Amino acid sequence: MHPYRASGKQYHIACGKGDLTEYLLVPGDPDRVPKIAKFWDSAKEISCRREFRSFTGTYKGVPISALSSGIGPACMAIVVSEASAIGVHTFIRVGSSGAIQKDIKCGDIVISSAAVRLDGTSNCYIMPEYPAAANYEVLLALIEAAESLGIGNYHVGVTATTSDFYAGQNRPTKTGTVNVLPALQKAGVLNFDMETATLYTLANISGLRAGAVCAVYANRCTGEFKPGEGEENAIKVANEAVKILYEWMKGKGLKARSGFTRRF
Repeated sequence: MHPYRASGKQYHIACGKGDLTEYLLVPGDPDRVPKIAKFWDSAKEISCRREFRSFTGTYKGVPISALSSGIGPACMAIVVSEASAIGVHTFIRVGSSGAIQKDIKCGDIVISSAAVRLDGTSNCYIMPEYPAAANYEVLLALIEAAESLGIGNYHVGVTATTSDFYAGQNRPTKTGTVNVLPALQKAGVLNFDMETATLYTLANISGLRAGAVCAVYANRCTGEFKPGEGEENAIKVANEAVKILYEWMKGKGLKARSGFTRRF
């Protein structure tokens, strides 16, 4: 047995039971974890191993954690598998992405209702025809969070998750690419990323909840590239969504009116 497992810690994320709360924000970038935590009432760093950096604390009195996944679908699968093994049931990706529709500007945010499974990793878990869809409660909480915070430049729709940043997203390479971009644009897909479909697929088949909010750093149609634009708004929306979900669980607000949350 690996010493991390022997000590009760998960092998990659180096967290054990009680280290993470039931609600987990998942940025790709380890440096985004303290950026998320700076909006909390309290925060404590739990671990930092490889690309997996974690904090736990409270946001507006609500228990909350953040754990970076690093880049790509295989790393996201590790986070979902290991974090859920120690009690996490709700995951919200807080990422960055590139828009593929002209009307989406750098600095906007995309809330993913579903994702195209070009990630490859999710095929290890279930047939490719299985849909990668957001949990409807988490999706509603993200939308309500954006509205309540007055963040109006958000878009809700389908994300395409790829397994590669370059050829996989039709960037020029020496060996060429498979040009999926026009088909995705015609189908109304909003943006590219590298994690959402994996998160949604694994969460759904495991009885977990998941959503995703991504800041738009680039627009592939206009050629704009503004790294960091919209990151803070995506963080604020994700943090607030956790509070909203927690309140619904406790029988307040929208949940109390509609009664649509049952499991958590």
